[in-house]
Amino acid sequence: MSKKILVLTGSSRKGGNSDLLADAFTKGAESAGHTMTRFECGHKNIQPCRACDACYSKGSACVFNDDFNELVPLFLDSDMIVFVTPLYWYSFPSALKAAIDKLYSLIIGGKECPIQEAMLLACGEISGERAFDGLRKSYELILEDRGWTDFGQLIAPGVNKTGDILKTDFLEKAEQMGRAIK
Repeated sequence: MSKKILVLTGSSRKGGNSDLLADAFTKGAESAGHTMTRFECGHKNIQPCRACDACYSKGSACVFNDDFNELVPLFLDSDMIVFVTPLYWYSFPSALKAAIDKLYSLIIGGKECPIQEAMLLACGEISGERAFDGLRKSYELILEDRGWTDFGQLIAPGVNKTGDILKTDFLEKAEQMGRAIK
């Protein structure tokens, strides 16, 4: 059965290591017959959630009209979400975090979420996976809160400069993860 998969990227660096991870994952998932949509948070204008609780009161998810309102229809039309991100200060980059925070609007708006599964693909310059513990914990708590199933995690430490990930096997692993989705 084909799935509609939403890939949320967090980097503002075009062609960087996390972009390459997203490309490899997408290639694998498309080869398995899935429909892919990519939303690049790092290249969008998404303001922080202001906790005003006015979500959907003026017709759109957020009353402060920014690019988050482009994301919501994609989110509501997806079966699976994949977070592909660099590690920034032991967590998500601010652009991706702002998008995640504003998903609160769906709760306030009483919107049904079709997403049942999620994945995390992350990379960063720090060697060793321990540095990713904060990011992983945030991801796992999001899944627990939303009732989503973790379909897998790929952590790629020790990659910093654009293209560093090409010297590893992480892109092949990301592609395999995409192909493995049933």
